[in-house]
Amino acid sequence: MLVTPKTASIFWVSLPFHHSNPVPKGNNVEPKTGFVFFKPGWVTPPILTKSGSSCTTARASASSTIYEVVDVNNEICSLCRVGNLRNAMQMLCRSQKSELETKTYCSVLQLCAELKSLEDGRKVHSIICSNGLLVEGVLGSKLVFMYVSCGDLRAGRQVFDNVANEKVFLWNLMINEYAKIGDFGEAMYLFRKMNEVGTEANSRTFTCVLKCCAALGNVEGGKQVHGYLLRLGFSCDNSVVNSLIAFYFKGGRVESAKKLFDELSDRDVISWNSMISGYASNGFAKKGLEIFKEMLYLGVRVDLATMVNVLVACASISTLWLGRPLHAYAIKACFDGEIKFNNTLLDMYSKCGDLDAAVRVFEKMGKRSVVSWTSMISGYVREGLSDGAIRLFYEMERNGVSPDLFTITSILHACACNGSLDGGRDVHTYIKEKKMDSSLSVSNALMDMYAKCGSIEDARSVFTQMPVRDIISWNTMIGGYSKNCLPIEALNLFFEMQRVVKPDSITMACILPACASLAALERGQEIHGHILRNGYSSDQYVVNALVDMYIKCGVLVFAQLLFDMIPSKDRISWTVMIAGYGMHGFGSKAVATFNEMRNAGVKPDEVSFISILYACSHSGLLDEGWRFFNIMRNECNIEPKLEHYACMVDLLARTGNLSKAYRFIKKMPIKPDATIWGALLCGCRIHHDVKLAEKVAERVFELEPENTGYYVLLANVYAEAEKWEELKKLRERIGRRGLKKNPGCSWIEIKGKVNVFVAGDGSHAQAKKIELLLKRLRTEMKEEGYFPKTRYSLINADDMEKEMALCGHSEKLAMAFGILSLPPRKTIRVTKNLRVCGDCHEMAKFMSKSAGREIILRDSNRFHHFKDGNCSCRGFW
Repeated sequence: MLVTPKTASIFWVSLPFHHSNPVPKGNNVEPKTGFVFFKPGWVTPPILTKSGSSCTTARASASSTIYEVVDVNNEICSLCRVGNLRNAMQMLCRSQKSELETKTYCSVLQLCAELKSLEDGRKVHSIICSNGLLVEGVLGSKLVFMYVSCGDLRAGRQVFDNVANEKVFLWNLMINEYAKIGDFGEAMYLFRKMNEVGTEANSRTFTCVLKCCAALGNVEGGKQVHGYLLRLGFSCDNSVVNSLIAFYFKGGRVESAKKLFDELSDRDVISWNSMISGYASNGFAKKGLEIFKEMLYLGVRVDLATMVNVLVACASISTLWLGRPLHAYAIKACFDGEIKFNNTLLDMYSKCGDLDAAVRVFEKMGKRSVVSWTSMISGYVREGLSDGAIRLFYEMERNGVSPDLFTITSILHACACNGSLDGGRDVHTYIKEKKMDSSLSVSNALMDMYAKCGSIEDARSVFTQMPVRDIISWNTMIGGYSKNCLPIEALNLFFEMQRVVKPDSITMACILPACASLAALERGQEIHGHILRNGYSSDQYVVNALVDMYIKCGVLVFAQLLFDMIPSKDRISWTVMIAGYGMHGFGSKAVATFNEMRNAGVKPDEVSFISILYACSHSGLLDEGWRFFNIMRNECNIEPKLEHYACMVDLLARTGNLSKAYRFIKKMPIKPDATIWGALLCGCRIHHDVKLAEKVAERVFELEPENTGYYVLLANVYAEAEKWEELKKLRERIGRRGLKKNPGCSWIEIKGKVNVFVAGDGSHAQAKKIELLLKRLRTEMKEEGYFPKTRYSLINADDMEKEMALCGHSEKLAMAFGILSLPPRKTIRVTKNLRVCGDCHEMAKFMSKSAGREIILRDSNRFHHFKDGNCSCRGFW
């Protein structure tokens, strides 16, 4: 009978060992106790007689073809086994279609995959197609594997989609590869497709899919996968349960993760590590350390991952007392040679405040990676040693270590903290050279650096050139405008942002200071409504910013209500409220709030003491001011800085203790700056001490010769003392220096529109009505015995000219416009960029009494609440 490859599986031909023809050796023909073994896929074997002898029609050429095929396939496979891809490819290309078997193609493809030779792999694929072979089954799987291994996922996917595949291995390969490149959505799509075609998942499938769910934040999808794997009986599979634990921790479902761990009977070291890492990453580092202690108690052997996870937990809660013995243990266990451990160790030391120990670890490291250098740079930045961080960055480059994106963002943060604009620009040049400016995180860090260094134009340039912006980009730019005293630009950008991206809680915290700076109450209230609608009112930063906004918009009662509603007040909450009471002249309330903060167990910091000392100075609370100054030094061990000394000088000067203030400055342990002397100069103006004012002014002019504000202060002293000759000389001095006084302007918000008034400006639409109202009010004031304080006009002219000059002061114009435009009894809120003058102060008191409404005036120094002819400042302004 004639036997073909389709019908035959095994053939035996009886051959004696002494047969004259040698038996060919290879995978297809092997001698086994006198028999020759034939596998399917050969050419048609010779016809056999009943006796088993070969028919005369079987020609010698048939036998030679068999041996030739065996030799070609075996030779190529042998070359592949020894890794000789070049010769294997040459042989494959020379061979005829009929000579090659599927397993030969598979062997070459396997070697291409191992050697990552995509070019040869594509050539093999081309040969397969030209030879007319069907790409399916094992051959299809091997082609997909080759393309994926060589990094051509797209080609691998094309083959995969055309192969009817039921093997879970190939599905896992594709799902895992998409997960590796971060395309978790496509990985999940393939998982769903896999279920549709009926391919049953295994443990590797579930571990990868759960990681995808975690990366996507798809908690519901992960829970469905959990249910599916339970139905398939994987609830006791350690690798799957460990992946589930990690998934639930990633999604913040700490209790679900704990439940799985508690139910797992056969825990391995990965299970314990997952718990330690999960607790630490979810803000429960102490629980993570408890798990570690339990692990040690039960005798579970720790590995490198355990040590790294525990050090991360120590770093997150500054548990240096545990970090040090862990370091000693690691040395005994020989983990200190591992670069990953050393990187985590030096990061732990720097985050726990022991930078010296971090430096020692760093210096002893035999091998340092970019992570090592970046961790040290971050450590220096964290300690406020930005110069050291910048120095280390350049040392890193000299050592031939290329910075990565994390290094660049860290060094930009160092430049931002240090105010090093030149250093930041050098880093920006490096970024351009290395073509790293396409990175979103780098662009955001660049914007932040420029904004914090005061170069807002450079920040805006980076922002406008970004091809893609995320919410961090918008928030950084809005915050940069706010911090650089450009509130209008911040608000405009905020409105532009809303057309592109939905603002988040950080946006709210960035835009509220802009509203506060402008005293734009209506805008602030609109944003408050947005905060309430979007559930941001639980964010402590947002609430603190809201309190600050209402304080600076003059609505202290709203700020107090919000403050009282904060369930857990942090130091910033208390400090903002204390500063608010100080700004509005309620020193006693500020003192009471400060005491309440201490009683609540919140420790005041340097800023808290600046706020309370400021409050005391603006309310004339001399004894309380001294008491808090001493508490700061003696009880809280805070060394006073220039800001604290400035507050004390201001307090002494405002209360008339000018000689004491001068002696206090002379005894200061640190060199006084212009702010210190400026506070005393301000006191000299209040108490009309011309002689001391001249002495102090010379000190200030030496320190800040370009600051026109101090020249104006001295000019006020001369004008109020009617020393016109001295005032003339001062003006000539200002002229020689080419200095120009900042123009006084005031603004008032009416129906969401900010109306700006400049001193002496008659261009406003209602200028005539405003002028008539002010004239009428001044006439009424004269009838009641009030005469204009013409010394505040700062000009040497007759009384009529001086009075006319005073009438044009911007705050008067804004207050008059408020009376004309706002409904009766509605509070008038005016903001001025400079300090209010004495005449305008008296006018505001009279206006509040005459119009029967409250006027809240915020100048560059503080708030003035005018009501019924009185002011909240009580003369301390």
